[in-house]
Parts: sequence; C-alpha cells; structure tokens
Amino acid sequence: MSYTIGVPKESVPGERLVALVPEVVSRLVKGGASVIVERGAGEGAFYPDAEFEKAGARMGSREDAFGADILVKVQPPSQQETGLMKTGGAYIGFLAPLDQPGIAKAVAARGTTALSMELVPRISRAQKMDALSALSSLTGYRAVLLSSTLLPKFFPLMTTAAGTVRPSNVLVLGAGVAGLQAIATARRLGARVSAYDIRDAVAEEVQSLGATFVKLEIEGQDSSDSGGYAKALAEEKAKQQVSLLVPFIGKSDVVITTALIPGRKAPLLISEEAVRSMAPGSVIVDMAASNGGNCAMTEPGKTVVKNGVTIVGETNLTSDMPVHASQLYARTLLAMLEEFTDENGFAPRPDDEIFAGSCVTDGGRIVHDRVAALLS
Repeated sequence: MSYTIGVPKESVPGERLVALVPEVVSRLVKGGASVIVERGAGEGAFYPDAEFEKAGARMGSREDAFGADILVKVQPPSQQETGLMKTGGAYIGFLAPLDQPGIAKAVAARGTTALSMELVPRISRAQKMDALSALSSLTGYRAVLLSSTLLPKFFPLMTTAAGTVRPSNVLVLGAGVAGLQAIATARRLGARVSAYDIRDAVAEEVQSLGATFVKLEIEGQDSSDSGGYAKALAEEKAKQQVSLLVPFIGKSDVVITTALIPGRKAPLLISEEAVRSMAPGSVIVDMAASNGGNCAMTEPGKTVVKNGVTIVGETNLTSDMPVHASQLYARTLLAMLEEFTDENGFAPRPDDEIFAGSCVTDGGRIVHDRVAALLS
C-alpha cells in the first residue's frame, strides 16, 4: 500500500527553502512513497514544478500537500496550517518546540505524531539526520561573506603600488559548527582570525583552522552539558565574560557571534560598551538574533548602525542560499523518513533513541518532557 508525503510551499515571509528537492523526491518515489508537492513550492529555491514532476512527484494544491499521511516542512506550521494537517497523521520538520511550545500543543490537538528536527540527538548514528548542524555550516559561511561586503576594508593582506594594506581582524564568538565554518571562511578570505568559546576543549579545533584561540580567565566554569550544547554561565561569571571580551571586540574589524542555546534567550556577549570600543565602519553579524541576539544593540530582523558600527540582525541566513540549504535539509529529512517508514508508511519506534529524542507529540499528547514542562 502506497503512503503519501506532502511538501507544502513555505508561507513564512522571506523563507525560500523547500523541504524536499527533486533528487530526494525521486528516491522516495522509488522506495514506494507517493509525494505530493504544492505547486510553486520550490520556486524560491530555483526548483521548478517541472523538475518535481520529472522526479515522480504529483503537483497539487495546498490542501493536498497538508492532507498527506506524512507532512514535511522547513518552518514550523502556523496555527492556521495545523488545521489543514491530516488528523492522526505524522509531521517531520522544524517545530521550535522549546521556543514556541504552543505550536506543539496545536499539532498535538490534531492527533499528529511530530518529530522535531531541532531535537535530533547528537549521536553518531543520527549525524545524517542533524539538520541544525547541516544548516549551521551554511550560516557560518554566509555570515562572513555578508560581513566582508559591509566592511569598508579589505579582508586579506594586500600589496599595492601605493603600499601594503594590513589584513582585517575577525573575531568569532562561539566555536560550534557555525563558528568553525565562519573561522574557516574568514581565513580563506585572508583575514586575521581569532575565536572565543567558553569550552576550552574546542581550542584545538580553532587553532587547526589557523585562528588564535582567545582564553578568558573565568573562574570555575563548567561549560558543557550532556547534549553537547554550551551551558549558560552563572550570572556573575556571565558578566565577567562580557567585561573581559571588550578589549578583544574593540580590536576587531568584524565580529561574528554564534552563541545560541535552544529554548533560552541568547546569551549576552557584546555590551554597548564593547560596541562603542569598535572603530567606525566595523561590522557585527549576530547569528543569534532570532533568540534576542548576543549583542545588546542587535535589532532582530534588521541591519542597523550604532556608534558607526553596522550590526546585522538577520534571522534566516540560510534563506540567502536556498539551493544548497534545501538540498542539505532535504537529505536530513530523507534520512529520517528512511529510518521511520516502511512499506506501509510512517513506522514509529518509541524505543529507538533517535525517535524518542525527537518525538514531541504522539496520539494527541505532548510526550517530550521539556516541552510538556514549558506548557505546564
């Protein structure tokens, strides 16, 4: 018996990604699924309807896509969209359950079993399903390119007939997937790069990319939790961190911030004092803007100039690179679909570590402890 997978067009303003690309659709169809793609769903990512049809998809209406047995999306469904979902169906995609738990509640009301791509555990077997890491690499790359176009200076050392121009100084705050890609990209562009992370364990990775690791003397820090995310520092240590970073920020032409903890407000790393210490024309790209920002003067969704410093608060950098972002995201969804479907369709496996870690709703109930706690 064939089952259906629905791919709707994303409705969030500015979102250009599509959940599945033709290459992945073809593999799913060959595996026995029937894929329904909303007309125009791939236009923003330069995947025309004809390519989906060639891959074996059936083009349909918005209602057709949302009414599929398994719905896949990029952005979490809106309240209106949850009303279109098939009762008792399945959802796989971003859900923002720790930041917007109300969405999970609305999904649960449809009797939907929902797997959140944000909650895929960071274990070896789940690497191919880790959408956050795949897209973080793109955003780290994009953030540096954006800063290089806004900075009124060269990134690399330049020797000209009129003399030598020194390379720009780039500081990356946070050395996770996005931060390491930002470091590598800035180095490829010829900048002098330094990086800071509260986890001393990443110093070797930073240095392997040719950057200098900034070490702050913060007493008694315990900076990693079992999920692999940086812990929030205790309040007094966080204030000390912000203060100690000021001179390093002041010497930088570009600062890229990447410190983001799911379900929490982004930690403050750049104070107003630090912004004032930077030279006019300097640039800050705040990749944590969607959760409030690492910079005290960030305005989410906007690019502003404060004290002569350009502060970029873009909240969806992946949408600037929709072709490859869609490809990478679609491959992580494919891995999830291959893991949790069989010839009859969606195949829940509650005892599986990946399924249990990413499952938010099941049979009308919130089954993820952290999300349930937020709602209560």
